[in-house]
Amino acid sequence: MKKAVFIDRDGVVNSDEGHYYIYKIEDFVLNPDLPSALALLKEAGFMLVLITNQGGVAKGIYTVDDVNAIHQKMQGILQAYNANFDAIYCCPHHNEVSNCECRKPKPGMLLQAAEEYDIDLSESFLIGDSLRDIQAGEAAGVKQSYRVEKNTSILGICESIVKQ
Repeated sequence: MKKAVFIDRDGVVNSDEGHYYIYKIEDFVLNPDLPSALALLKEAGFMLVLITNQGGVAKGIYTVDDVNAIHQKMQGILQAYNANFDAIYCCPHHNEVSNCECRKPKPGMLLQAAEEYDIDLSESFLIGDSLRDIQAGEAAGVKQSYRVEKNTSILGICESIVKQ
């Protein structure tokens, strides 16, 4: 079985300062040290899995194509550092519009990734910037969840994960 680090997008991977939703390419900016942090995890043998709620899709603010364009740009930037995500899971739903099992704090995206990629959740970690991220990790049974301050470097946390 594989071990993974599940990582939230907006606020953790990229800055969401000044925006409630990040769906325009020009608004997508990586947070400090992100490529180095992700490369460190990959070098240590972790699979990198992006898990992101994108409720603006359900609300009609932007489209799945907008989300995919952001992810394509992100992966292109990270590829140069051997720090790209191995899998990306996106919940396009919003509880104001429809109910689902994938929107965090529910663990659906983590459980789906674990099944599809043979991930051992008890040896995996989660990094998020909100309580709902942490709740999703706990509900899925990850080894440890880290809550970080929005729009900051996750390098120190990644170093801590690698040492465990």
